[in-house]
Amino acid sequence: MAISIPNRVVVFDYGEVISRSPSEQDRAALVAVAGCPEPAFWTAYWAHRDGLDQGTTSVPEYWALVAADLGVRWRASTVHALWVADFRSWWSVEPGTLDLIEELYHGGTRLAILSNAGFDFASGFRGSPMALFFERVFVSAEMAAIKPDPAIYTEVADELGIRLDEMIFIDNKSVNTDAAAELGVTAHHFTSVAGLDGFLHSLATHDLR
Repeated sequence: MAISIPNRVVVFDYGEVISRSPSEQDRAALVAVAGCPEPAFWTAYWAHRDGLDQGTTSVPEYWALVAADLGVRWRASTVHALWVADFRSWWSVEPGTLDLIEELYHGGTRLAILSNAGFDFASGFRGSPMALFFERVFVSAEMAAIKPDPAIYTEVADELGIRLDEMIFIDNKSVNTDAAAELGVTAHHFTSVAGLDGFLHSLATHDLR
């Protein structure tokens, strides 16, 4: 099967669009390594994520900030175990989304990834089997902005050699799709594979011969 959307580039967010949300088991494993109460852990975990995604905070610095918020100190071995558990939790792929990406690719549709993510995710995006489908991978830590900063969408369009109104952008956070839409990007707020399937087919060119 193939989905052809000519003269456009479909840009996918990664987390919770291509990937699944971390499972309860994944989350429990991370909290177990941290050895801290769960509500406080997740508050600290998300409080410093933007710095990691912007590339202004390294992985060790990030976990040091989380530890400081929690009032604990972790040895290097624990920090590494936290990183492994966290990193691994984001690599379960949503098969329905990836199947649609494959169909777009076979339809000759241009594809890219734009993810708010740290430097450590870049090699995973570019070295995984799904990298076959994407002509470019944009990782926020390697750029000057993170979503929903308008500058990041402009940079992606410039790098792809297209106008903003030639971009189709898919993200699970409405704040990110709203920001893209305000620039003239055709945006889709991802909530389900079925919804994404309908959206993509509404834009596709159909051969009626």
